[in-house]
Amino acid sequence: MGSDELPIGRRVAQWRARRGMTQQMLADRLGKSKSWVDKVERGVRALDRFSVIQDIAEVLRVDPSVLVGGDARPSSITAAVAGVDGVRAALARYPTLLDGPGSRPVLPVGELGRRVEHAWLTYQHAHYPQVVRMLPDLLGDAQHAHAAGAGDEAANRLVQVYRIMASVLVKLGDADLAWLAADRAMAVAAGDPLLGAVAAVPLGQALRAAGRGRLAMAATVAAAHRIAPPVPHDGPLRELSLCGTLLVEAALAAAVCGDARSVGELIEQAAEIAERVGEGRGQHNGTSFGPTTVELARVAAAVELGDGGEAVSWHEKATGRSGWGRLPVEHRAAHLVDAARAYLQVGDLLRAGRVLVDADRTAPAEIRCRPVARTVIADVARGGPTPADVARLAALVGLTR
Repeated sequence: MGSDELPIGRRVAQWRARRGMTQQMLADRLGKSKSWVDKVERGVRALDRFSVIQDIAEVLRVDPSVLVGGDARPSSITAAVAGVDGVRAALARYPTLLDGPGSRPVLPVGELGRRVEHAWLTYQHAHYPQVVRMLPDLLGDAQHAHAAGAGDEAANRLVQVYRIMASVLVKLGDADLAWLAADRAMAVAAGDPLLGAVAAVPLGQALRAAGRGRLAMAATVAAAHRIAPPVPHDGPLRELSLCGTLLVEAALAAAVCGDARSVGELIEQAAEIAERVGEGRGQHNGTSFGPTTVELARVAAAVELGDGGEAVSWHEKATGRSGWGRLPVEHRAAHLVDAARAYLQVGDLLRAGRVLVDADRTAPAEIRCRPVARTVIADVARGGPTPADVARLAALVGLTR
């Protein structure tokens, strides 16, 4: 059995022995009894309080992660942050001004499309450090194809690159840079209502993350109305799914503003479209729109409005739907973070911790790279007795240092 697989009590015993300490010596320094230490080391008594694990680690002069298992160095966070610097540098370049003719070969549109699709799938699988590493070169190639006059397809791909960029930057907590990327997407899409609607999705996300809820709501509602079919809910699935996605984004923006009435109206509009689209049929324009998506949005909106009880109820309903397992890994893990916030609001720390651990199993980067997720973990860890798996998760994201 590897050291990472040992029970926490065995690790305590190992490090106590390495430090040349008896059980009595460790007990004295912790202000506990020798019997307490003995039971911990034999696994008879659980170490389920985050603060106690920290106290033991301090006495044994080790990082708490050594006791709970795993490596507390948040390497994924470091990699993601380093990648953001590259994205920022890429956005600061203006190829049409800085690069001379022929300075970069124009990628065939087909190959560019395959690379963009790969980047989007990587994002949907929540591999955020990998996404930010591939984005600078991908942006350069998409910009050159667009500048070379490769047609509507090149414009479409460039908008998609900006969308991926904005979406991952929102995840990593850089709302202003995400806003810049989304604004660039809107500029490329000018004059094309459908492409503009695609670009408006990350614009709404970035504005909402930047605390500009009213602007986010106005932009997404306007984009949705531009592509709405003449006969309500009777149009191509592509347009319907995108329209529904924009209405969901508008509802979430309204929630950020505390506008419960608008949240209700927009969510119900989206729900009507979702029933028309159906489950698993809204896979268009990078969206995964359907009834389950709308129910997850209800959870996120209720959390923002401070109604944890309603959020928990919708969460438990949504995750039991057939559409839950069809959603991208990124979407499911992000929802579980929202669910953890809901459980915190109703004072259920145990379930909050449980869904955070589930989210980490589903998509580790969603938990270990997102500032909002780390904040929720910290709130759970501080709230009371903390299960060992939650303590380990806190250590993995660097919260026990």
